[in-house]
Amino acid sequence: MDRLVSVSKKADIFPEYRNTPVERLLEYNNMKRPYEDYSYAEILIAECMDYRENLHIPDKFAYIIRTAGANLQFCEFGVSYAIAVAQINHIAIIGHDNCAMVNIYKRKDIFIEGLVSRAGWNKKAAEDHFNKYEKVFEISSEVDFVLYETKLLRSKYPGIVIVPMMYLLEDNNIYLINEE
Repeated sequence: MDRLVSVSKKADIFPEYRNTPVERLLEYNNMKRPYEDYSYAEILIAECMDYRENLHIPDKFAYIIRTAGANLQFCEFGVSYAIAVAQINHIAIIGHDNCAMVNIYKRKDIFIEGLVSRAGWNKKAAEDHFNKYEKVFEISSEVDFVLYETKLLRSKYPGIVIVPMMYLLEDNNIYLINEE
Protein backbone atom coordinates (compact mmCIF):
# COMPACT_ATOMS: atom_id res chain seq x y z
CA MET A 1 0.00 0.00 0.00
CA ASP A 2 3.07 2.27 0.09
CA ARG A 3 2.61 2.94 -3.65
CA LEU A 4 -0.71 4.71 -3.09
CA VAL A 5 -0.93 8.42 -3.81
CA SER A 6 -3.56 10.34 -1.88
CA VAL A 7 -5.74 12.66 -3.94
CA SER A 8 -7.36 15.39 -1.87
CA LYS A 9 -6.83 18.36 -4.19
CA LYS A 10 -6.57 18.89 -7.93
CA ALA A 11 -2.79 19.29 -7.79
CA ASP A 12 -2.49 15.70 -6.46
CA ILE A 13 -3.85 14.26 -9.72
CA PHE A 14 -1.11 13.00 -12.03
CA PRO A 15 -0.66 15.44 -14.96
CA GLU A 16 -1.56 12.80 -17.57
CA TYR A 17 -5.05 12.46 -16.03
CA ARG A 18 -5.89 16.16 -15.72
CA ASN A 19 -8.78 17.47 -17.80
CA THR A 20 -10.02 13.92 -18.37
CA PRO A 21 -12.83 11.80 -16.95
CA VAL A 22 -10.23 10.35 -14.54
CA GLU A 23 -9.80 13.78 -12.98
CA ARG A 24 -13.56 14.21 -12.65
CA LEU A 25 -13.90 10.74 -11.08
CA LEU A 26 -11.36 11.68 -8.42
CA GLU A 27 -12.95 15.09 -7.87
CA TYR A 28 -16.46 13.64 -7.54
CA ASN A 29 -15.47 10.91 -5.12
CA ASN A 30 -12.68 12.49 -3.09
CA MET A 31 -13.32 16.22 -3.29
CA LYS A 32 -17.11 16.23 -3.38
CA ARG A 33 -17.22 18.11 -6.68
CA PRO A 34 -20.82 19.11 -7.43
CA TYR A 35 -22.45 16.70 -9.83
CA GLU A 36 -22.95 17.66 -13.44
CA ASP A 37 -25.59 16.24 -15.76
CA TYR A 38 -24.41 13.63 -18.24
CA SER A 39 -26.22 12.28 -21.26
CA TYR A 40 -23.65 9.55 -21.88
CA ALA A 41 -20.87 7.79 -19.98
CA GLU A 42 -17.34 9.14 -20.21
CA ILE A 43 -15.40 6.40 -18.44
CA LEU A 44 -15.55 2.70 -17.70
CA ILE A 45 -14.97 1.80 -14.06
CA ALA A 46 -14.03 -1.73 -13.06
CA GLU A 47 -14.39 -2.30 -9.36
CA CYS A 48 -14.94 -5.09 -6.91
CA MET A 49 -18.45 -6.29 -6.17
CA ASP A 50 -17.81 -5.74 -2.45
CA TYR A 51 -20.80 -4.08 -0.80
CA ARG A 52 -18.53 -1.81 1.27
CA GLU A 53 -17.29 0.06 -1.79
CA ASN A 54 -19.58 2.93 -2.79
CA LEU A 55 -18.34 5.48 -5.30
CA HIS A 56 -19.75 9.00 -5.26
CA ILE A 57 -20.32 9.84 -8.91
CA PRO A 58 -23.21 11.34 -10.87
CA ASP A 59 -25.74 9.32 -12.82
CA LYS A 60 -24.75 8.45 -16.39
CA PHE A 61 -21.11 9.46 -15.81
CA ALA A 62 -19.69 5.94 -16.04
CA TYR A 63 -20.19 2.41 -17.18
CA ILE A 64 -19.45 0.22 -14.19
CA ILE A 65 -18.44 -3.42 -14.17
CA ARG A 66 -18.41 -4.93 -10.70
CA THR A 67 -16.86 -8.33 -10.31
CA ALA A 68 -14.99 -10.23 -7.61
CA GLY A 69 -11.67 -8.47 -7.10
CA ALA A 70 -12.31 -6.15 -10.09
CA ASN A 71 -11.16 -9.10 -12.19
CA LEU A 72 -12.20 -8.50 -15.81
CA GLN A 73 -11.12 -11.87 -17.18
CA PHE A 74 -14.68 -12.86 -18.07
CA CYS A 75 -15.83 -9.35 -18.99
CA GLU A 76 -13.74 -8.66 -22.06
CA PHE A 77 -16.73 -8.34 -24.38
CA GLY A 78 -18.31 -5.70 -22.13
CA VAL A 79 -15.04 -3.76 -22.06
CA SER A 80 -14.75 -4.00 -25.84
CA TYR A 81 -18.36 -2.87 -26.25
CA ALA A 82 -17.81 0.19 -24.05
CA ILE A 83 -14.77 1.13 -26.11
CA ALA A 84 -16.10 0.33 -29.59
CA VAL A 85 -19.75 1.30 -29.39
CA ALA A 86 -19.94 3.74 -26.46
CA GLN A 87 -16.63 5.35 -27.48
CA ILE A 88 -15.04 5.12 -24.03
CA ASN A 89 -11.40 6.23 -23.99
CA HIS A 90 -10.65 5.92 -20.26
CA ILE A 91 -10.85 2.93 -17.93
CA ALA A 92 -10.31 3.05 -14.17
CA ILE A 93 -9.39 -0.24 -12.52
CA ILE A 94 -10.25 0.25 -8.85
CA GLY A 95 -9.20 -2.37 -6.33
CA HIS A 96 -9.79 -1.98 -2.61
CA ASP A 97 -8.13 -2.89 0.65
CA ASN A 98 -9.25 -5.92 2.67
CA CYS A 99 -10.52 -7.68 -0.45
CA ALA A 100 -12.01 -11.11 0.22
CA MET A 101 -10.33 -12.46 -2.91
CA VAL A 102 -6.96 -12.21 -1.15
CA ASN A 103 -6.01 -15.69 0.03
CA ILE A 104 -9.35 -17.08 -1.10
CA TYR A 105 -7.96 -20.60 -0.70
CA LYS A 106 -8.32 -20.06 3.07
CA ARG A 107 -12.09 -19.83 2.57
CA LYS A 108 -12.40 -23.02 0.54
CA ASP A 109 -14.30 -24.97 3.20
CA ILE A 110 -16.69 -22.08 3.89
CA PHE A 111 -17.26 -21.64 0.15
CA ILE A 112 -18.04 -25.33 -0.39
CA GLU A 113 -20.26 -25.59 2.70
CA GLY A 114 -22.13 -22.44 1.67
CA LEU A 115 -22.94 -23.82 -1.78
CA VAL A 116 -24.03 -27.12 -0.26
CA SER A 117 -26.20 -25.69 2.51
CA ARG A 118 -27.56 -22.57 0.80
CA ALA A 119 -27.62 -23.36 -2.92
CA GLY A 120 -28.41 -27.07 -2.81
CA TRP A 121 -25.18 -28.19 -4.48
CA ASN A 122 -23.60 -31.52 -3.74
CA LYS A 123 -20.18 -31.35 -2.09
CA LYS A 124 -18.25 -32.67 -5.11
CA ALA A 125 -19.77 -30.14 -7.50
CA ALA A 126 -19.07 -27.30 -5.05
CA GLU A 127 -15.48 -28.42 -4.59
CA ASP A 128 -14.96 -28.76 -8.36
CA HIS A 129 -16.42 -25.28 -8.85
CA PHE A 130 -14.05 -23.77 -6.28
CA ASN A 131 -11.05 -25.58 -7.72
CA LYS A 132 -11.90 -24.44 -11.26
CA TYR A 133 -12.10 -20.72 -10.39
CA GLU A 134 -9.89 -20.24 -7.35
CA LYS A 135 -6.75 -19.74 -9.42
CA VAL A 136 -8.54 -17.22 -11.66
CA PHE A 137 -9.81 -15.06 -8.80
CA GLU A 138 -7.05 -15.51 -6.21
CA ILE A 139 -5.30 -12.25 -5.35
CA SER A 140 -2.07 -12.23 -3.39
CA SER A 141 -1.95 -8.42 -3.12
CA GLU A 142 -4.68 -5.95 -4.05
CA VAL A 143 -2.26 -3.37 -5.46
CA ASP A 144 -0.26 -5.96 -7.42
CA PHE A 145 -3.45 -7.38 -8.91
CA VAL A 146 -4.68 -3.95 -10.02
CA LEU A 147 -1.32 -3.32 -11.67
CA TYR A 148 -1.44 -6.75 -13.34
CA GLU A 149 -4.98 -6.13 -14.61
CA THR A 150 -3.94 -2.68 -15.86
CA LYS A 151 -0.95 -4.10 -17.75
CA LEU A 152 -3.13 -6.83 -19.28
CA LEU A 153 -5.77 -4.36 -20.46
CA ARG A 154 -3.15 -1.96 -21.83
CA SER A 155 -1.77 -4.77 -23.96
CA LYS A 156 -5.26 -5.53 -25.34
CA TYR A 157 -6.34 -1.91 -25.77
CA PRO A 158 -3.19 0.17 -26.42
CA GLY A 159 -5.18 3.22 -27.55
CA ILE A 160 -7.12 3.49 -24.29
CA VAL A 161 -6.02 5.26 -21.10
CA ILE A 162 -6.15 2.65 -18.34
CA VAL A 163 -5.60 3.86 -14.79
CA PRO A 164 -4.76 1.72 -11.75
CA MET A 165 -6.44 2.91 -8.54
CA MET A 166 -7.26 1.75 -5.03
CA TYR A 167 -10.31 2.50 -2.89
CA LEU A 168 -9.61 2.52 0.84
CA LEU A 169 -12.52 1.47 3.00
CA GLU A 170 -11.36 3.53 5.98
CA ASP A 171 -11.95 6.87 4.24
CA ASN A 172 -13.94 5.93 1.10
CA ASN A 173 -11.40 7.74 -1.08
CA ILE A 174 -9.79 6.65 -4.32
CA TYR A 175 -6.00 6.65 -4.49
CA LEU A 176 -3.82 6.64 -7.57
CA ILE A 177 -1.19 3.91 -7.73
CA ASN A 178 2.39 4.96 -8.40
CA GLU A 179 3.49 2.54 -11.10
CA GLU A 180 7.22 3.30 -10.81
